[in-house]
Amino acid sequence: MPKAYWITAYREIKDPVKLAAYAKIAPVALAPYGVRYLCRGNPNATFEAGLKERLVVSEFPSLEKAIAGHDSPGYAEALRALGDGAVRDVRIIEGLD
Repeated sequence: MPKAYWITAYREIKDPVKLAAYAKIAPVALAPYGVRYLCRGNPNATFEAGLKERLVVSEFPSLEKAIAGHDSPGYAEALRALGDGAVRDVRIIEGLD
């Protein structure tokens, strides 16, 4: 079964305090779904229409686990903590292998 990757591209961070609250809750909420953070932070380089805002790439054991994590009550709590603190683009994609 191929792994899945959850890519979060921040377009704007409006409230760093709300982002910090989200960042404390989200990893705990997603741990039961097998999350592994591959990278997070500001890009070292951007090209084409890339924004130099925060980026997070997370790995999950499967597409089903990634989606279940996103839809879980624990992650809903993390999203409530984030509220309007950031504008983000979240995508989940299945790996090739």
